[in-house]
Amino acid sequence: MAASAGVDVLVVGGGPAALAISTALAEHNLAVGVLSNTPRYQSWANTYGIWGEEVDALGLAHLLSHRWSDTRSHFGSGVGDFGPDGNGTVQHLRDYGLFDKQRLQEHWLSLGERHGVQWWHDGACRVEHGADHSTVSTEGGIALRARLVIDASGHKPVFVQRPAQKTVAGQAAYGLVARFAKPPIGTGEFVFMDYRCGHLSPEQRREPPTFLYAMHLGDDVYFVEETSLALAPPVPFAVLKTRLQQRLAHAGAVVETVLHEEFCLFPMDPPLPDLNQRVVGFGGAGGMVHPASGYMVGSLLRRAPTLAQAIATGMRESGQNGSSIAAMAWQTLWPLELRLKHRFYRFGLSKLMGFDEERLRRHFHSFFQLPEPLWYGFLTNTLSLEELAAAMAKLFTLAPWTVRAGLLLPAQQPPGWQSTTSTPDNIC
Repeated sequence: MAASAGVDVLVVGGGPAALAISTALAEHNLAVGVLSNTPRYQSWANTYGIWGEEVDALGLAHLLSHRWSDTRSHFGSGVGDFGPDGNGTVQHLRDYGLFDKQRLQEHWLSLGERHGVQWWHDGACRVEHGADHSTVSTEGGIALRARLVIDASGHKPVFVQRPAQKTVAGQAAYGLVARFAKPPIGTGEFVFMDYRCGHLSPEQRREPPTFLYAMHLGDDVYFVEETSLALAPPVPFAVLKTRLQQRLAHAGAVVETVLHEEFCLFPMDPPLPDLNQRVVGFGGAGGMVHPASGYMVGSLLRRAPTLAQAIATGMRESGQNGSSIAAMAWQTLWPLELRLKHRFYRFGLSKLMGFDEERLRRHFHSFFQLPEPLWYGFLTNTLSLEELAAAMAKLFTLAPWTVRAGLLLPAQQPPGWQSTTSTPDNIC
C-alpha cells in the first residue's frame, strides 16, 4: 500500500460540511487534507437557503444568488378557515437568501488552496488508530496519516458510529426550477411554507401533510418544491411530484420549460453520534441537521470556526494525544446545552409527525405568532436553553386547544406509506 505525507487533520467528504471545516482548520495554519470520492469541482445538486440576518452576521451575503424581502407563509386550508380568504397568511418581515452554490463552493476551494489544503480523490474504506495518529486506507491503496480524522461525508457517514434506532424520520422533497407561462407565486416573493390544501381530495387530506416551498428567481423563472417535514418511512417522491402538479394546476400555474429537477431526502431525527469515538463527525455525519426544521447550512457556517479553534488549540497543547484531541473536538461540537436542545427538538418533531393536516397547519400558524426573535431563534437553533423553554411555553398559550391536545397526547404518527419509491442519485 502506497503511503503519503501525513497531515494534522484529514477531512473525509467533499460537500459543504467538508469544505466549511477544512477551510476553517487551514486558517489556523494546520496541515489539512481532504479525501473525497467525488471530483473537487463537481457541482452540488441541491439548493441551500439561509435567513438574511444569519448570512449577514457571517459576512457572506456576497455569496447569495438571490435575496427576498417579501417573505411569507400560508396556513389556511383554502376552504374558509383562518378568515374569509382561507389563506392564514403570515408576513415574516425578515429577509431570506439563496446561496449561489458555485460561488460558495469556489469561495471555500479558493481559501483552501490559499492555505495549502491537499486533496485526494478516492474512497475511504478503513481507519486504524494509533496513540498519536490515525491511518485512513483508501480504495485506491493509499494510506493517509493524520493526527485527527473528521468524517464530513454526509448523513450516511463512512466512519462515524451512532446508536442504533429502529426507524429514522426523513424529510423528503421534490422540486423544479422552471420557466412558467403563468407564475405559481407572486413576483418577487419567497414562500417559506404553504400548507394550503384546497387542491387535495378528501382522501389525500387524510394522508400525512406536505407543503410548498417556493421562490421567484427573476423574470419567468421560479423554484417550487413540495416538501414533507418528516415522516418514517419518508413520503415517496412520486407522491410529492403528484401533489406538486396538483398544487400548480389548482393555482393556475403553467410550466413552460423545466430547467432542473431536484430530489432531496435526509434523516431528521437520528440519535447523536457516540461522542467518545476517535473519528469526529461534522455536518450530517455529526448529527448537525436541525431536528425540527431540517436546516443545517447556517449551523455549519457558525460552528466550523469554533470547532477549528478548539482543534487547533488542542493540537498545540503539550501532552495531547489523538484520543484527547478527538474528545475535545466532540465536546466543543456538542456541549451539554446543545445536546439538551437536540433532545427537545427531537421530542417536538415526534409530536408534529403525529399531527394531521389541519392540526399541523394550525400549529405553524400559531408558531409564527411568536415574537420574531423567538421563532427565528428556534428555526436557526440560536436560542439558549432557557429562551427555548420560554418560547415553547409562549407557543402553548397561543395555540388553539386542538394543537395543545396534540402536544399533550402521546406521539403517534398517522398512517403513511409503507415503502418508498426508488432513490434518485442526487439526494442531499
